Amino acid sequence: MSLIEKLQWRYATKKMDPTKSVPLEKVEKILEAIRLTASSSGLQPYEILVITNKVIREKIKAIAWNQTQIVDSSYLLVFAAWDTYTADRINQAFDMTETIRNFKSEAGDIYRQKLLSTYPTQDLETNYNHAAKQAYIGLGTALIAAAYEQVDCTPMEGFDPIVLDEILNLKAKGLRSVVMLPLGYRNADQDWLLGLKKVRKPKESFITWIE
Repeated sequence: MSLIEKLQWRYATKKMDPTKSVPLEKVEKILEAIRLTASSSGLQPYEILVITNKVIREKIKAIAWNQTQIVDSSYLLVFAAWDTYTADRINQAFDMTETIRNFKSEAGDIYRQKLLSTYPTQDLETNYNHAAKQAYIGLGTALIAAAYEQVDCTPMEGFDPIVLDEILNLKAKGLRSVVMLPLGYRNADQDWLLGLKKVRKPKESFITWIE
């Protein structure tokens, strides 16, 4: 199948089969795709929590509209964004770049100082919202990577983020939950959405060419 065919194959799976397990190597490829995706200024201001613990997933299900995919999937990914941008976080990102590339540049230092003079002075909610947008870039990459690996998934915003943060102790890590993504395999006999035509806007009303 081509990438487009695999994207046509994927859908937001409503019922997963708990008896079918996603191979770890496929999950690792999806996680690596997220790690390699783009982010603003290359800061990667979010982390991925991979949850397999059944007790914790039952607690999450209870504060997430009782969506069964949370417990029936093989893995539950939680995208957690930085609660704010700090000088330490920005400096760590730039220091890592200089270490990996084994050089420092005047342009890089100027850009570092620009971010240091901008982000840490902004209010916390503005910074969190910006970091959360970067997490959604990772989510988009995860959806494509999962389709490529023919692993089913369901992006989820329907949960209580304050309680989820408490369950996962995210505040202590300077993180806030953004979105969840269960990874598993569809239950073909019980998923009402399976088999229905994919509904998307036609290209003519979705894409505008400006020449």
